[in-house]
Amino acid sequence: VASDAYAQCGITDPRNQLAMAEVHDCFTPTELVLMEDLGFAERGTAWKEIQAGAFDLTGDLPVNPDGGLKSFGHPVGASGLRMMFEAWLQLRREAPPERQIETDRTLALTHNLGGYPGEMVSFISILGADVG
Repeated sequence: VASDAYAQCGITDPRNQLAMAEVHDCFTPTELVLMEDLGFAERGTAWKEIQAGAFDLTGDLPVNPDGGLKSFGHPVGASGLRMMFEAWLQLRREAPPERQIETDRTLALTHNLGGYPGEMVSFISILGADVG
């Protein structure tokens, strides 16, 4: 799914081309797996990248700068919209100062998933600050 989204947007190196990402961190292991599946870290290394600060506000690729799903109580149905709103705030440089990322990159990613076994949905959006 991520490779399709990247291909449609001309992204070849997500970790160095995206300004930030909001990922579906319903459980801590899920966030680790997603960072690897989305190409932010090599398989089996996301935990090392987290310890090194790569996904912090001032890291290579800020992930969940607003605290992620768990910090909002994981509002089922509203999680995806909240993620897009955060990306919008960040790209417009209108996020609260304590979590505003500093970057000249203009693309953000949101990833959401849900459902039941056999009925799962995974959704990736690439949002941009440029008009055109």
